[in-house]
Amino acid sequence: MPVIPLDTVDDPRLTDYRDLTDVSLRRLSEPAGGLYIAESSKVLARALSAGHRPRSVLVQEKFLADALSLVGDDGEIYVVSAEIAEQVTGYTVHRGILASMHRPALASVEEVVRDARLVVVLEDIVDHTNIGAAFRSAAALGADAVLVTPRCADPLYRRSVRVSMGTVFQVPWTRLPEWSEATPLLHDAGLHLAALALSDDAVTLDDFSAAGHERVALLLGAEGDGLSRRALEAADTVVTIPMAGGVDSLNVAAASAVALWELGRGRR
Repeated sequence: MPVIPLDTVDDPRLTDYRDLTDVSLRRLSEPAGGLYIAESSKVLARALSAGHRPRSVLVQEKFLADALSLVGDDGEIYVVSAEIAEQVTGYTVHRGILASMHRPALASVEEVVRDARLVVVLEDIVDHTNIGAAFRSAAALGADAVLVTPRCADPLYRRSVRVSMGTVFQVPWTRLPEWSEATPLLHDAGLHLAALALSDDAVTLDDFSAAGHERVALLLGAEGDGLSRRALEAADTVVTIPMAGGVDSLNVAAASAVALWELGRGRR
């Protein structure tokens, strides 16, 4: 992999790394452009282990040896000062290594859930931190796959990848179509759709777990509003986590961890 020192913020080879804090621009450019950003040597290592290829790597001199030990012959390594890295990206690059990665094509829903017994469905969650945390819970607590709806934030956005500690490369995932098409897809796959929500007819999480459904898709909704009406209509069962202290809900990532722990107990 060629090592190229760069000493100006205007170098066109740094385009992939420019203004990484502008979420709206990254949301438009990364999926459409077929790229995503991996940050830190640990995340890059997991991306490479998953078979993803770098287009280029941006690194500070003191992290160059780490970068060279990770990457193969694809792309180029750009070596810059900490000051140039901050000016280009818009933030202080503490972890030293950024990589512009080729985004792999998404698999079909049928392929992703074919052998899955426990699936997480994230509906319209827009906070990248919550997306990353939910993926980390999915990987740690035994989910076989994650599905995200059309308006859900990008799991391969830099912050999602970083918060997930690279587990977005570990858990199979893809995007669902709209519920009118997604519901029969999931039911045809033999999944029991369990919506995590507040409802008068909801069953408690421990009771639902005790029912022993063989294959479950756990539906989790957006921050604030929770699951949409269409998601609740698609659900076979509405499930609630019993609360104390006058609290009626948890952060969506925390709720996913609690539910996955309970539903995965018999599988571990």
